[in-house]
Amino acid sequence: MSDQDFPTDEMRYDLLTQQALRGVIRAALLRATDADGLPGAHHFYITFKTRAPDVSIPADLLERYPDEITIVIQHQYWDLTPDEDQFSIVLQFSGQPKKLVVPYAAITRFYDPSVQFVLQFEPPQIIPIEEDDVPRRMPRAVQDVPGGFAQGDRVAFVQPTICLE
Repeated sequence: MSDQDFPTDEMRYDLLTQQALRGVIRAALLRATDADGLPGAHHFYITFKTRAPDVSIPADLLERYPDEITIVIQHQYWDLTPDEDQFSIVLQFSGQPKKLVVPYAAITRFYDPSVQFVLQFEPPQIIPIEEDDVPRRMPRAVQDVPGGFAQGDRVAFVQPTICLE
């Protein structure tokens, strides 16, 4: 029997399975909203694509993590709200509270190290970066020099690239 003899999966069981397993993440996050927080030693590492559709994170985090970020939900988290298709949470970054909104479809990995439980997902399609969205990180003195840099300056400009999956 060759590969061509297999029928086409028009039900897309691969996608249905991923959707069902994302429901496990939602249920775990719901448990974390209990008044006592997470039970026992449970805590979560959640990795998601920062430019996936409907992800909402502050601009400074998007600049620092233009492709992917892993957040930890353990002791210090606030306003965790797991909804049907996404969750929102407030976490501290460099001592500053930041609100994140993450669709479950943006998650690529969910890990609870207390019980060695891990779920891995296919990455979602990424929103392409527009030229105007690329932050300019030139020092002021470099911006003022015609041509963008002065002779002898050691300045490199790198534009991040995101591949569409």
